[in-house]
Amino acid sequence: MDQFAPDAVSRGSSPGPSHGPAAAPITRIIAQVAATFPGERITLGEMAEAFGERAFGLLILLLCLPSLLPGMASVFGLPMLILGLQMGLGRTRPSLPRFLAARTVKRTDLMRLANASSRGLKTVERFVRPRPGWCIEPAGERLVGWMTVLAALMLILPGPGTNGPPAFGTIIMALGVVEQDSRVTGIGLVVTIAGCLFAAGVLVALCWFGWQAVGFIF
Repeated sequence: MDQFAPDAVSRGSSPGPSHGPAAAPITRIIAQVAATFPGERITLGEMAEAFGERAFGLLILLLCLPSLLPGMASVFGLPMLILGLQMGLGRTRPSLPRFLAARTVKRTDLMRLANASSRGLKTVERFVRPRPGWCIEPAGERLVGWMTVLAALMLILPGPGTNGPPAFGTIIMALGVVEQDSRVTGIGLVVTIAGCLFAAGVLVALCWFGWQAVGFIF
């Protein structure tokens, strides 16, 4: 396996085919992942090993992208929860359990996700570039980890319309971490908090209506 420096993704360098400077960040990042691993399927453990300190943001980003698709959020909620906990506890590199490290992603699925997600995140991606600041320092990245835990819980819990807003905010946070952009990471934190509050409100309303319905019937 060809491995490259942990900061290669965050600085936009590419070990393989380049999509050019105009390529959207998510499309470029995923193209770099695909170029790093020539096989048909890529394991999360391989990505964690190759991308080092940037692996947290990269793995959270890749796990969260499918959450924008209907019915896919709960599948990736638990891995996101584990990564968020480790990041929140201050680990610099993910230590994936065996069942998670062995999980594979198809190269073709990665590229399809890049095209689908970049359409929805086009406005955000236009402004992403390396920016120093508190949000990408250790304390800020720990906060990103804990917000990822909260977002993962919202993805795991069932509820209509509760997956998209937390997932969207988490993708922005993770993109900011990977690209070392403190401003975008901060925007992602705000969007994630708003999305989680929305999702929590929907879940509380559903519980209330359910309780009222039980009381009405009995």
